[in-house]
Amino acid sequence: MSVEHNARPLPGYRGGATAAAMEADAEAKRIRSRNAAMAAQVRGAARKYWIFIAPATIAVGLVIVFPWIFTLWMSAHEWNVTGDHAFVGFANYRKLFTDVRFLESVWRTFWFTLLATLIPIVLGVWAALVFHREFPFRGILRTIFVMPMMATPVAIALVWTMMFHPQLGVLNYLLSLVGLPPFAWVYDPATVIPTLVLVEVWHWTPLVMLIVLGGLAGLPTDPYEAALIDGASSWQMFRHITWPLILPYVMIALVIRTIDSLKVFDTIAVISQGGPGTASETLNYFLYLQAFQFYNLGYASAVVVIFFVIIIALSLLLLYLRQKTKWTD
Repeated sequence: MSVEHNARPLPGYRGGATAAAMEADAEAKRIRSRNAAMAAQVRGAARKYWIFIAPATIAVGLVIVFPWIFTLWMSAHEWNVTGDHAFVGFANYRKLFTDVRFLESVWRTFWFTLLATLIPIVLGVWAALVFHREFPFRGILRTIFVMPMMATPVAIALVWTMMFHPQLGVLNYLLSLVGLPPFAWVYDPATVIPTLVLVEVWHWTPLVMLIVLGGLAGLPTDPYEAALIDGASSWQMFRHITWPLILPYVMIALVIRTIDSLKVFDTIAVISQGGPGTASETLNYFLYLQAFQFYNLGYASAVVVIFFVIIIALSLLLLYLRQKTKWTD
């Protein structure tokens, strides 16, 4: 007895559900097919345009990646200027942490960086608040204030070197006009670091001012109007409104100034040459002496690696703090 193909489904048979499932499965197959086609197009485009990014990739590898790999390799060798070298493993690193001169240079670097970062931040924020107000000749004075930032560090260092001269310098002449004795400036081990910081502060405070001033220009006015209605003082408005709002900009300036202060070389090389003695020999200048004066290239490479680790660690810390100060909805 034959069964007809158009027979009615048995009780409990869900023909509608099965048809829906088959339709959903077909739709899923179409989506997968479309996605596969799009992925093939992307891979084809990537292969097609790889030729355009290959030169930049090769240049980055040659200019950045290879030197670092070579520096790591050199740091594991005793290397002199003639090119002779012998593998010493971690001996250069062990020597670093027993080298008093290196450890003192690390301490001076942190001390110099702390002063050359915090003082411009404080003065730059204050200057930004001043120049954010309306007063006569504000534009001209603001232009004059940012002019030091436009000069090159070597030119600035040469000018300040003449000003710091104990007999012929203009600074000691000005001190004599008010009855003060001459100051040793960079010729005294106790004052050479603060004096070098003075040059950095004069040079880079305008940069901090510009960054913070840009933040102040974009602040909303509604919170200040509400604070005035509530009778808030200027200090209360700065503490509870202005400072929290400009803090992300201050952190940007802090990151920039910290990295710049860590790697200062030209100012120290021109003004004090690391002296008197080794009183202003920071890590960067210590590295220069080891590589280009004493020709201890393997030892200097180990210093480079340690210096790089310090910069990366501080940068990551500051970027983490920067993220903490970002505005949130």
